[in-house]
Amino acid sequence: MAGIPTFATAPGFFGLPISRRPAAFAVAGVPLDIGTTNRAGTREGPAAIRRASRMLLDGAHPGFWVDPATIDLADRGDFAIALGDIADSLRLIEQQAAAETHLICLGGEHGITLALLRALRARHHRPLALVHFDAHVDTWPDNFGQVFGHGSVFFHAINEGLIDPRRTIQIGIRSPVQREVWDWTVGHGVTILSALDVHAAGPERVAAQIRDVVGTDSTYLSFDIDALDPAFAPGTGTPEIGGLASWQAQAILRRLGGIGFVGMDIVEVAPAYDSAEITALAAATVVWEYLALLHAPPA
Repeated sequence: MAGIPTFATAPGFFGLPISRRPAAFAVAGVPLDIGTTNRAGTREGPAAIRRASRMLLDGAHPGFWVDPATIDLADRGDFAIALGDIADSLRLIEQQAAAETHLICLGGEHGITLALLRALRARHHRPLALVHFDAHVDTWPDNFGQVFGHGSVFFHAINEGLIDPRRTIQIGIRSPVQREVWDWTVGHGVTILSALDVHAAGPERVAAQIRDVVGTDSTYLSFDIDALDPAFAPGTGTPEIGGLASWQAQAILRRLGGIGFVGMDIVEVAPAYDSAEITALAAATVVWEYLALLHAPPA
C-alpha cells in the first residue's frame, strides 16, 4: 500500500477537492434538516459521510474490481439552502441539481429528495422508476402540519408525477403507520417489501423483485440510512428496530446491475447519535456500491 494515508486525505468525498470541473458524476452535500420530526442533526451528515468515505480508498471494489481513482467524479461541496425555509430550500436545491449530469447527494433529511426528483423529471420529461430503501413509507400527506416534512417526500413525488408508483419499490419498511397512509401508498401501485420480507426472502430474491418492478428504464435510488437496523446505523433521527443488516443492503445493491440508474441520494445520517462512525461509513459505502455497480465491467 502506497500513497497518502487515510487520515491525511483531503476531506472531500473519496478525498477529492471541492471542484466545479465538468465530470460524469458529481457528489454534493445538502445540509438541510429543518423538516425532521424526531431527532435533528442531519445537517452534519454530508461532512461525516465525506470523512468516512476516505476509508474506501485503499484498493479496488472487491466485487466489481473498480478502482475509485478511475471514476470521473467531482465533489461540488454543499448546495446552498434558504435558512429556515423548506420550500425555498427545495427550489434552490432543484436549481443546483439541474446543472449536473449524474448527481449523488449526501443528506441531509429525506425531504431533499423531492427537489432532486423535480430536477430529474424536468430533464427526462417523464416519471422515473424508484428504488427506495427506508424504515418509513414517507407518503404521509404532511408531518404534524408541515407540508414538506421529511416524511411526505413520496406523497408529493407521486402527486406531482415525478415517479411512476407502479415502478416504485420500497425496501425495509417497518415503522408504525396509519392504515390510510399504507392503503393510499399501495393503492397507487407502490410495491412494499417490509424488513421482515427481506429477512425471509434473502438478497437474491429481493434484488430480482426490484428489477422486476422497476425494469431497465430511468430509475432513481433513494437510500434512507434508517433502512438499516440501529445496530448497524445508530446515527439517525428516526431509528426503528428490526431493520436490514448492512451486509443485506450491500448484497442487494450488488445485484441491481442492468437498471438504468440516473441518480441517487443517501439521507438521514445524524452524526451526533453515531457510534464510532459506523453510520457514516455505512452511508459512504452505499454510495461506493452504487458507483462501483455503474462502473462494473460487463459480466
